[in-house]
Amino acid sequence: MRKGSNIKSKIRGAYVTSLISISLVLLLLGIVGLLILNAQVLSKYVKENLCFSLIIKNDVKEPDIKQYQKTLDTYSYIKSTEYITKEDAAASLQEELGEDFLETLGYNPLSPTINVYLNSEYANPDSIKMLETFFLTDASIVSEVSYQQNLVHLINDNVKKISLILLFFSAALFLISFALLNNTIRLMIYSKRFIINTMKLVGAKRNFIRKPFLITGALQGFFSSLIAITILSIIVYFMNNQVGEMLNLIDISTLGLLFLLVIAMGVLLSLVSTYFSINKYLRLKSANLYY
Repeated sequence: MRKGSNIKSKIRGAYVTSLISISLVLLLLGIVGLLILNAQVLSKYVKENLCFSLIIKNDVKEPDIKQYQKTLDTYSYIKSTEYITKEDAAASLQEELGEDFLETLGYNPLSPTINVYLNSEYANPDSIKMLETFFLTDASIVSEVSYQQNLVHLINDNVKKISLILLFFSAALFLISFALLNNTIRLMIYSKRFIINTMKLVGAKRNFIRKPFLITGALQGFFSSLIAITILSIIVYFMNNQVGEMLNLIDISTLGLLFLLVIAMGVLLSLVSTYFSINKYLRLKSANLYY
């Protein structure tokens, strides 16, 4: 009786150990996914906050400027626009300088401007150069287009470098994670090699032998992914509290998609590893079970 109880305890212990091991592997994959999401969101956020200003001619009337702004807002490549009057520009500059330059000069030398913010896919040097030429065609309204060219090039170069590093890092972690998960499942199947051999000896077909192991593997992957998602949610919660609005930029549906992907990866990788591991012992001869 006690012997049977010890065997059950060992089986439960092995199952729990395997569950935790797979959960940690899936958690690692989830963290990689979260890093990729944050990198993409941060890249989009920075690009969409790049501003270039359309300097409006002084003789253009305000109703015409506002009408032109409304026209700009209809373009698909423009995320938003902001109209800054001569008075607003003067007040802003006065605040920066800390003195009333209008009183010294006796007039307002500044021009009205429209700040343009592009959608992220258009915030690259080539697109901006084309748009600069396009906006300058409105010679009756726009006198100059002003933006920081070096900053645009710097941001795009850094985004490309970070994307390549993350891609390499993600691929390496995925391979490591799969190897760890595969080894965990192989050890679990290895502990049951004698049961598999016994079923072979009594004439059970391969599909019949595989089925319970595949079901167990799929369930392990599913429950492990739920544990991984729970831990990942806690990490996201604490990071959100520490970093502030950075993670708020990630859409809830996108985060949900990541969680679904973790579940799918957990079930799929567990099934694949279980299938190949059990096939090894289905082909193995009884004499080789002890090696």
